[in-house]
Amino acid sequence: MDAADTAALTGGQQDALAAAPAEPLAAPHAAPLTEEQQKIRHTLRDLLAERAGPHENRAATATPEGYDTALWARMAGPLGLAGLALPEEYGGAGRGPAELALACEETGRVLAPSPLLATTVLTAPLLAALGTPAQRTELLPRIADGSLTCALAVPTGIALALGLTGDNTDGDWSGGGRSGGIQATRAEDGGWRLYGEAAQVIDGHSAGLLLVAAHAGGFARSRTLLFLVPADAPGLVRTRQPALDLTRTQATVQLRDTAAELLGEEPADVLGALAATGRAAAVMLAAEAVGAAGAALDRTVEQLGSRERPGRPAGSVHVARHRLADLHAQVEAARSLTYCAAHEPGPGPDGGPLALAHALEALRATAGESLQLHAGAGLAREEEAQLSFRRAASDELLFGPARRLRARAAERNGLFGEEAA
Repeated sequence: MDAADTAALTGGQQDALAAAPAEPLAAPHAAPLTEEQQKIRHTLRDLLAERAGPHENRAATATPEGYDTALWARMAGPLGLAGLALPEEYGGAGRGPAELALACEETGRVLAPSPLLATTVLTAPLLAALGTPAQRTELLPRIADGSLTCALAVPTGIALALGLTGDNTDGDWSGGGRSGGIQATRAEDGGWRLYGEAAQVIDGHSAGLLLVAAHAGGFARSRTLLFLVPADAPGLVRTRQPALDLTRTQATVQLRDTAAELLGEEPADVLGALAATGRAAAVMLAAEAVGAAGAALDRTVEQLGSRERPGRPAGSVHVARHRLADLHAQVEAARSLTYCAAHEPGPGPDGGPLALAHALEALRATAGESLQLHAGAGLAREEEAQLSFRRAASDELLFGPARRLRARAAERNGLFGEEAA
């Protein structure tokens, strides 16, 4: 951008563009990245540039698994992403949410399909928090080395089960003692049997282990429990569903008198663990969205530059640059919220849902602008823009919408007059 173009922008827009980094690092108000965090970012970025381009992702989503198994083996094994946040005693790296958020931002930049979200972000924390010592010893090392992938199956929308858009202590989302949902009953041998169906289960068709939320006890002892169901369990039927976002595979899971193992021991705070996992997952989803939004913005800036020609009217270009400056500020604000939430102490950062709301809005805005500018610019570029827009819409359907995430965050912080549980 030359001096005349810069002068045409407002002061705030000039500052936003001047502050734009060549590649996003830490959020402006978060702690600087450590040398180890920088290494995680750059190593993963190099691998994804090699194995997760648009063509490679398209081929990966067409496989039965829905992702590149060889790429996941490298991500989980040499890079250790599958066990990045798991305790070292179970083969993990013992790192915190900030390191995992960095990894999610990089996978989000290229929209790489992988089991990272379903296995590492949604399921592993619940196994670590609620599992018996024997269950943790058996399952967590296999997750850490990438040999076991998992999926969380809930009978209604996952956003409510994780407490992202409402209070999950109302048992109706898991069945509530009524027909529907997924019901758990005691078998004659003392084990458990599951009946019911869950839809929109992320990676549900390919995961080696399902963690199923089911309602037990009827009205008398109504409660929600979590159960372990292996992929080869009799009575388990899994069907891959068409999905708006091809890089986020989903499945319908049917349980027909399926034997299951209770996760942990009763009594356990299952709903509290689900809510804490949801708030932490919101940070990782926000990091993914920030990465995707940043990449979409980079492509749009590049496309805008290619449209500049000598003698061409500059008015439309100036307007577009004003819009891109605003979008840059929106993406950086979302990144700042995301990494501030990632650095919150304790499990289940309260800032997660709010960060996710801002990140989803930033992704939707940048993807929409990218889609408009790339129309007619070539099939490959236009397809990338469409995938970004689909990711934004799909994540809002699964984990939002943004307005409900923001409302729930306000409710939890007592902004509606009474602090939520």
